[in-house]
Amino acid sequence: MLKVGLLGAGRIGQVHAVNIAGNARSTLVAVSDVFEASAQSLGATHGCEVRSTEDILNDPSIDAVLIATSTDTHSGLIEAATAAGKAVLCEKPVDLSLERAKACLDATASSGKPVMIGFNRRFDPSFATLRGALAAGEVGKAELLSLTSFDPAPPPVSYIKVSGGLFRDMMIHDFDMANFLMGDRPVTVRAVGSSIVDPEIGAAGDVDTAVVTMTYADGRIAVIKNSRRAVYGYDQRIELLGSEGLLQAQNMLENTVVKSTTAGVVSAKPTYFFLERYMPAYAAEWEAFVSAALDGTPMPVTLEDGIAALAMAEAATHSFQTGQAVDVSL
Repeated sequence: MLKVGLLGAGRIGQVHAVNIAGNARSTLVAVSDVFEASAQSLGATHGCEVRSTEDILNDPSIDAVLIATSTDTHSGLIEAATAAGKAVLCEKPVDLSLERAKACLDATASSGKPVMIGFNRRFDPSFATLRGALAAGEVGKAELLSLTSFDPAPPPVSYIKVSGGLFRDMMIHDFDMANFLMGDRPVTVRAVGSSIVDPEIGAAGDVDTAVVTMTYADGRIAVIKNSRRAVYGYDQRIELLGSEGLLQAQNMLENTVVKSTTAGVVSAKPTYFFLERYMPAYAAEWEAFVSAALDGTPMPVTLEDGIAALAMAEAATHSFQTGQAVDVSL
């Protein structure tokens, strides 16, 4: 049984708490949060202790921690947790700074403790099936990848100001998915973006609508499209053109009913938010972490994977700012 401490009791922490408590091979021992009321509420819901982060990290009976705190704390907590002998699952991104993330990798290398970064979309059943079909050679070699990720509505501007920007906060999932599917990092990134959904997002120095084009050493191309607003729901799609066919992962709909009449053909909208869309993926992600932590198998999403996605996000940010294509380098 994996004994787990949860650092962060906000929205995503609450999602993880459900999966920790619901997994047959893990138990939620304690939770901490800078907002004590949030920790108390989550602790009461799941019957676990409310403790300080320091107490959780210093407790030798706790085997692992899940880090669901603000991004600017991630690297420091990963370092502290691995130094304390604990396995770590940390929400994306590793850090707001690529250099700080690299320092975290160096600092944790000697601990021998596994670190997994929370790119939950790798564990989505549809996306994982698509990747399996590609790996099996069912459409030949990947040549052109298109990733669509549109949120139903933008987050508060107060969040935008501390998020690190759309490329680090939102599109980083798509950067990781591109790496997951293409099996390699691109050599160049070119980004365009604008603030057309909410002018306040632009005033805060960010964009809410962006397209990134990536090229690979062997000539392959990937395109990522992000928007903070899609009034019809949470739009999450993959299209991959291979040398021998096409793979597509479509949206999850509110229901599967299709009405066909003389007026046209109508189906339900996509599910509205990421909590509805990706709950199975979060559960599968946690199961993968537990299996790796208890059985000693390699972590399926490594700290190096997190750094690679962050490098692409930084390259995209620089490309947007300069209007030039940017080489991706670690």
